[in-house]
Amino acid sequence: MRITPSILNADFARLGAEIARVPSADAIHVDVMDNHFVPNLTMGVPVVESLRKATAKMLDIHLMIEDPDRWAPVYAELGAESVTFHIEAVTAPVRLARALHAKGARASVALNPGTPVEMVTAFLGEIDMVTVMSVEPGFGGQSFMDLVLPKVRELRRLINAENLDIWVQMDGGVSVETIERCVEAGADTFVAGSAVFKTDDPDQMVRQLRTIAASCGCGAGK
Repeated sequence: MRITPSILNADFARLGAEIARVPSADAIHVDVMDNHFVPNLTMGVPVVESLRKATAKMLDIHLMIEDPDRWAPVYAELGAESVTFHIEAVTAPVRLARALHAKGARASVALNPGTPVEMVTAFLGEIDMVTVMSVEPGFGGQSFMDLVLPKVRELRRLINAENLDIWVQMDGGVSVETIERCVEAGADTFVAGSAVFKTDDPDQMVRQLRTIAASCGCGAGK
């Protein structure tokens, strides 16, 4: 069970210090938005380059941008261990996944809440993680959508049936109130933004979320 705090909800004026507040995190989730694919503008290559120098933790770059075919490999070159692109924006997902692997990064594909699992089933063997959006992408602090849980169950069924080593990540509205439902559906990796960074002790929340997920009793893959 992996907890990957999203710095979208951290203090942008002190991102290095904010990352240092979550030493128990399994990775740092970095939301890159271009104000085209989603109606928000956040950070890009220069900020990620600085973050790479500021932390040795795994960086999971979530590209909510147009033309990920062009830009995703750039983030891998910066040293990001995982790069996520949206199936709704990519032109050649298999080619892009292989390009990321060639640069030493994990390849992840994200699905918006309304995007069916069938969009990725043909090339599951090419990717390392599927990120299921449980909110509409673009802004942090949104409420969790339970309607995506059947999609997680179907992904887990397909992954298990093909005996693949693929993480299933939930992104959006993950909290102490929702994470157990995500685990029950088959997720094993969780992006938590406001639930972590809007608390007085972010690292304690990371540990609490992991404890809840690990004690669910019907965890991912079962």
